[in-house]
Amino acid sequence: MKKVILLGIFTLTLVSCGNKLPEIAPTLVTEKLPHDSDDPAIWVNHKNPEASIVFGTDKDDVNGGIYAFDLDGKIIKDKSITGISYPNNVDVEYGFKINDSTTIDILMFTEREKNQIRLYSIPDMKPLDNNGFKVFTDETIVEYKRPMGISLFKNPKTGNISVFVSRKSGPTEGYLYQYGLASDSTGVHANLLRKVGKFSGTKEIEAIAVDDELGFLYYSDEGVGIRKYYADPKMGDEEIALFGGEFFKDDIEGIAIATYPNGKGYIIVSNQQDHTFNFFKRSDNSFVKTLNLGTIETDGCDIVTKSLGKKFPNGLFVSMNDKKDFFFHAVDSLKLK
Repeated sequence: MKKVILLGIFTLTLVSCGNKLPEIAPTLVTEKLPHDSDDPAIWVNHKNPEASIVFGTDKDDVNGGIYAFDLDGKIIKDKSITGISYPNNVDVEYGFKINDSTTIDILMFTEREKNQIRLYSIPDMKPLDNNGFKVFTDETIVEYKRPMGISLFKNPKTGNISVFVSRKSGPTEGYLYQYGLASDSTGVHANLLRKVGKFSGTKEIEAIAVDDELGFLYYSDEGVGIRKYYADPKMGDEEIALFGGEFFKDDIEGIAIATYPNGKGYIIVSNQQDHTFNFFKRSDNSFVKTLNLGTIETDGCDIVTKSLGKKFPNGLFVSMNDKKDFFFHAVDSLKLK
């Protein structure tokens, strides 16, 4: 009897080990943050790609921060922002028109405990928001006011920039708010454009990503799948697709969009409790593959497919790891082509 029991345990162990994907080791791991890492965003320095910056959120109610890392994974203190009340997600965008003759690159993040989003210029890290733009101001339920996810969209037709914001909890319709960013003689303003997006009513919505070139908005309805909409309000508010849910163990989390010419590329989504990433075709959102990149409980990720120098000649994939740090993978290691 004992032999049979032992054999059964041994068989189960073999099955468990057999299902584990081989780990693709990171090129490097960043320095650790003080509190709780969550979401990264990569800013490409187009004049000097090797001087590009990876920004990562560090969640804390009182002294949270947006930490800047160089491409060696070292914290850049003079580019980091601290004293933030629970920064959740972060994103960057290029060429925001600050006046008739000047455009700048920008960074935005959610500050959950103050019910607002923040706006800074890159790389000088100057605040442009007069201490923050309040969001979900028409809501009366406290949880409906607390921002989590964020993603910027630059309309390829107009050059206008807007921002999508999700929240800790919300209604089954209009879960995300989209705000247009505009600058005039009195400063920068965030004006509500629309409320958009369905919610299953289970778990929450945090991760958002926008494909600027193709004009699509993606977000993770964590318990059911990835939802897809048009990013331009003029294209309408109807849902285009809900996909991928069957490929996830539990929470569907961070989204990164790997872009290649002619609409090719991938939607990369964190399978959080499986500690892996699922890849879907950018062209039709069909499933491609799953990779184990070594991270644990990944919330957020980001990718660029441009050369960032010798260490990352074909781009960089950054993902949050549940050890107060981020993993950097050279895109070559993902074998996307």
